[in-house]
Amino acid sequence: MRVALFPTCVNETVQPATAVATVTVLERLGVQVDFPFAQTCCGQAQYNTGHRRATEPLALRTARAFEGYDHVVAPSGSCVAMIRDQYPRLGARAAAEGRGDTLARQADSLAGRVVEFTEFLVDVLGVTDVGAWFPHRVTYHPSCHGLRVLGLGDRPRRLLAAVEGLELVDLPGAEECCGFGGTFAVKNPDVSTAMGADKIRNAESTGARVLCGADNSCLLHLDGMLRRRGSALRPLHLAEILASTRANPLR
Repeated sequence: MRVALFPTCVNETVQPATAVATVTVLERLGVQVDFPFAQTCCGQAQYNTGHRRATEPLALRTARAFEGYDHVVAPSGSCVAMIRDQYPRLGARAAAEGRGDTLARQADSLAGRVVEFTEFLVDVLGVTDVGAWFPHRVTYHPSCHGLRVLGLGDRPRRLLAAVEGLELVDLPGAEECCGFGGTFAVKNPDVSTAMGADKIRNAESTGARVLCGADNSCLLHLDGMLRRRGSALRPLHLAEILASTRANPLR
């Protein structure tokens, strides 16, 4: 089985520890992971702001970068959703406009092979206990793309529940958006901030030490707000919790 890592722009640029943790967990489970250096941005930001034609070269480059891999694993639901949900639409639209079917073929091929990190663990590898140890109280925020587009369901919670020492507590209003929404946070900062404040109040009410998520875009949004209010609550990507063990604990 050939597996490639797609860390995504946010993780590679701002939160590289998440990409490292993803590889750590996969290698612990016996998976050999490649990193194709031809990969770049998937084009989600451009697409979300209405620049469809500008997104097409990025989509084609991404598809070609991951040719030949059985699975492409990404610790980001929003980028996986972009590739699985929007790339085929981009390709179909390009073909309908008379610009050939290359993008359509490449996009359809990649869409069938790209998987979110928790999907890969639970559905492909068939595991929930990855040998992690994290003796802290944790609450989990399901980001919108993972919840509504990918349908991750209880996969992340099943993985967290299997972590030795971890106390998983329910997050009130868990399915409510945190307010990030990619470019939504830029275009509607007041609404975004208000939504984030609601999420933070709910998370703090659980008494958890860690606010866990599977998408660092949302966690970065919440982290900024938590820091400004001096909260002790720590946002943390699920991959970093799963990478923590007794021998090499996450501090």
